[in-house]
Amino acid sequence: MTNLDLPAIGYGTSGDEDGDAWTDSVATALHAGYRHVDTAQMYENEAAVGAGIERSDVDREDVVLATKVHPENLAPDDVQRTARESLDRLGVESVDMLYVHWPAKAYDAEATLPAFDELRGDGLTDHVCLSNFTPELLDEARDVLDAPIAAHQVECHPLLPQEELREYAKQHDHTLVAYSPLGRGKILDHPVLVDVAEKHDVSTAQVCLAWAVEHDVVPIPKSTGDHIADNLDATTLELDEEDLGVIDDIEERRRVIDPEMGPWNRD
Repeated sequence: MTNLDLPAIGYGTSGDEDGDAWTDSVATALHAGYRHVDTAQMYENEAAVGAGIERSDVDREDVVLATKVHPENLAPDDVQRTARESLDRLGVESVDMLYVHWPAKAYDAEATLPAFDELRGDGLTDHVCLSNFTPELLDEARDVLDAPIAAHQVECHPLLPQEELREYAKQHDHTLVAYSPLGRGKILDHPVLVDVAEKHDVSTAQVCLAWAVEHDVVPIPKSTGDHIADNLDATTLELDEEDLGVIDDIEERRRVIDPEMGPWNRD
């Protein structure tokens, strides 16, 4: 057991907005009721995210804070150094969740993962987490790590439902966290999702998020403005078995985050 208890929906911060925008949005998200905030070295906004947490009226200990180590920083010494730099930028003594962002570039399981164990042992993170792994790479990581894998973060939405990784998460007792749970907006006009949204008089975005929650997946949508509160309202949307059935029967598949370094693109 990892004793990681995540809220049903978290707040993601991957995007092109400038620093001040993220400070405002993170503070707004926490005021709206979010208690899980996700960032990364790659996003280059850790300082802004930390400032948003500091600006809010929510105590730090009430926020589940996650960041991720850049794939270029996954050699052991770089993991140690840059993780501490992330904490400095965030303005915190530790993070709740520290991820391997991509198993690529400087990643080597036997060298990289013990550095994450050491950071956990030193109290700089509560939980070791992984992102963008395949089942085979998860198996390897489980063999190397002393710490349990607390969470695995991947793109997941109704057009990329990740059934195998969802089942793997249940079998091995970790949380599946969904980035791009709205497919970066590119799936929101799908007719099945539109029909379900119209049935409940809600947005298609809320349908996607409620679908994830119903499947024990924690979505972390990136949002600004009014969408921040609207997305959180998806926790009150109850999809029935018919809704879930028609969504799960969608045959179209679409991956919106597909870099060459993605392990699914390797021969």
